[in-house]
Amino acid sequence: MDISALLPQFGSALGTIAAFVVALSVIVAIHEYGHYIVGRWSGIKAEVFSLGFGPVLYSRVDRHGTRWQVAALPFGGYVKFLGDADPASGKDSAAMAATPPERLRQTMHGAPLWARTATVAAGPVFNFILSIAIFAGVILAQGKMAEPLQVGSLKPLPAQGIALQPGDTVLDIAGTDMPGYEDRGAFDAFTSALPDQQVMDYRVLRDGQQMTVPGPHPLPPIVTALAPQSAAYRAGMKAGDVISAVNGTPISSFTQLKNFVEASDGATLQLDVWRGGAQEQLSLTPRRMDEPQADGGFATQWRIGIAGGWAFEPGTERVGPLSALGDGVRQTYAVAASSVSGLYYMITGAISSCNMSGPLGIAQTSGAMASQGAENFIWFIAVLSTAVGLLNLFPIPVLDGGHLVFYAYEAVFRKPPSDGALRVMMTIGLTLILGLMLFALFNDIWCP
Repeated sequence: MDISALLPQFGSALGTIAAFVVALSVIVAIHEYGHYIVGRWSGIKAEVFSLGFGPVLYSRVDRHGTRWQVAALPFGGYVKFLGDADPASGKDSAAMAATPPERLRQTMHGAPLWARTATVAAGPVFNFILSIAIFAGVILAQGKMAEPLQVGSLKPLPAQGIALQPGDTVLDIAGTDMPGYEDRGAFDAFTSALPDQQVMDYRVLRDGQQMTVPGPHPLPPIVTALAPQSAAYRAGMKAGDVISAVNGTPISSFTQLKNFVEASDGATLQLDVWRGGAQEQLSLTPRRMDEPQADGGFATQWRIGIAGGWAFEPGTERVGPLSALGDGVRQTYAVAASSVSGLYYMITGAISSCNMSGPLGIAQTSGAMASQGAENFIWFIAVLSTAVGLLNLFPIPVLDGGHLVFYAYEAVFRKPPSDGALRVMMTIGLTLILGLMLFALFNDIWCP
């Protein structure tokens, strides 16, 4: 199989790799900085802070005696503390034996239990902080939809005779009062009841006067974003495309498109696409997707991998910092909960193990999100940072979670596991991680 075919068209395969390296480097740097700074605050000396592995490209020693370096292989990083035998914080027994008693407190293995625990936990915690900060920052910058609904800029659409204008406040559409979209159930019922037609009547408030004007279907079959590795992405669909027909049947709403895709049972669909005033035809085959549900489970549906949206940019209002921060926390929790749920359902066989991506899949997603704009790429970094923080908390030796389990053992039994037991468990942990990486890489290459 041609592995290069797995890489999206983000300028080139080099562009995809660059996006992946940027995303991973930011996440790793934050993770390792968490270990470093909390270790320093706790009195543990860091000898090396490395971004990447292998031959050193650049390094300098700061006033605290820590060597900061950038290495040639930018696929991770580490902090090596005094007394560590390796980047995984294995104990260097010989070095520890030769360390003067007055310096043992500065080593990772001679520091108090609270200091070691805080230092190890700081890596994943800093990943979660990064995610919360990005989510909150995006929400703060974007604001939230104004209530009642206001019309911002109109998107290019094939519908004719539109008289809706930016600044209009929408009171009702097609004779039905506009509900508040905070009530998700009422809003979904409202949009589902709208007629399937390109143009319909809007009652709006304009310059202090109510009037009825023709406007587009509020949720047309327009592409606002594409999922990486999706059928639509591979078929060459672009943000802004409007799907005007499926298998020759004209459609006017995103709901109609969704119904066609879900009823396809995986059969190839012929789409008529309106793009910048010109009509094109695309052929694509929906894929089975396991999607998280509100109850924590998963449902399998046929999807082509596009997100819809409004026929116009809705007006927004400012969000306060505390509100944005709360939304950032909730979004980070939602990503983590969905990841844990997905892993559980993969282990139990309820959903396909192909939902697990490896380095090629993550690289592809990085490139695809970068190609759709800086905002999408930054949002992806936040999602990936949450996943990395969560993964590192798994109780597997070599990972941070494994070290925290060792420290819990020490807290209960008043002594750490023996050096021999630690070496065996670290070897087992490393084997598990390598096996998981190979399995995920196999998925990247062979899963549809």
